[in-house]
This record gives sequence, structure tokens and C-alpha cells, in this order.
Amino acid sequence: MLIISRVNYEAIRRHGEETYPNECCGVLLGEMENGCRKVTSVERCVNTRTDSPQNRYDIDPKQLVRIQRQGRERGEDVVGFYHSHPDHPARWSSTDLAEAHWIGCSYVITSVENGKAVLTNAFELTGSNEDDKRLVDEAIEVG
Repeated sequence: MLIISRVNYEAIRRHGEETYPNECCGVLLGEMENGCRKVTSVERCVNTRTDSPQNRYDIDPKQLVRIQRQGRERGEDVVGFYHSHPDHPARWSSTDLAEAHWIGCSYVITSVENGKAVLTNAFELTGSNEDDKRLVDEAIEVG
């Protein structure tokens, strides 16, 4: 389960609206608590994809390292990532699975239709390695 505050949940959705018709992306920081990923902050990232930013995203590794380091200084770990699907469902694609590498993390997708965030879903990347990884539906508790 993914536990996230209303403020952080809305920030993710707003980010998707602001970057429409391109995909937004970002990092979820927090901690494991009673077997759940608890998000304590979200960090917006720049979508560095230039070939097809309307349906793909990429986070600059340098930006990710900086976010991870700053999070650790605050006692937070990377617990997941988020991105938007402009005018497409809030379901993972084969590309999303292929490009997901942080096993045990949450992957949050917001569907943004005509510039308005509609639905936000979460998926946990499970498995033991790249060969057997998969994304499974994950409950989101917004509080």
C-alpha cells in the first residue's frame, strides 16, 4: 500500500495538468512503515525526453542522485516515482514496465484528459530481477 498526504497527492496531479500535453515525472520520497510505503515529500523532475515527451519520460540521472542525496539528509528514501499519461488511461504500458528498475518501489500514474487530472493509480514493481519484474496494482491511501 502507498500512503500519501492529500497535499502531495494533489501536487502530483497538478504537475500533470501543468505539463499537459507532455508527460510530467517526479520522485516519491518517504519511508517504509508497517509494510507500506509512506510518502513524506514529492520532488518534481524535468522530463528530459525530447523525442516524444507527450508519451514518454526520462529523469536525468544527475537530478535523481541529487534528490536521493537530499532526501537521505532529511531521513527519507526513494519509495517510488510518478508520471502522467496525457489523454491515456492511468495504467502502465509495456514501456513503463521496461523502463522501471526500482524493485520494491511504487509507480504512480495520473491520467490527464484535456489538461485535467482524472484518475491516479499506483503500481508496485515486484520481482527479484529484470527478468521476472512486474507491475501489480497497489492501493493508495490519501489522507
